[in-house]
Amino acid sequence: MATKYKITITFLVLGILCFLSFGLIGSEVDENGFLIEPFFLIPIGWLFLFLGFFSFLLILIHFLWTSFKKK
Repeated sequence: MATKYKITITFLVLGILCFLSFGLIGSEVDENGFLIEPFFLIPIGWLFLFLGFFSFLLILIHFLWTSFKKK
C-alpha cells in the first residue's frame, strides 16, 4: 500500500477515534458545579477528518488528472 493511502487512512481513523473517545469518556459535573469533559477531542477529531478527506480528494484529483492525461 502506498504511503499516501496510509496517511489518508491514518487521518480518518484518528478522527473517528477522537469522536469515539469523547463519547466513551463522557462528561460529568463535579461537586462545585464545574463541567468536566474532554472537549479538546472534538476540534482535533474534526481536524483529522478534514485532513483525511482533503488528502483523499487530492489523491482522487491526481489520479483522474493522470488518467485523462494519458489518453
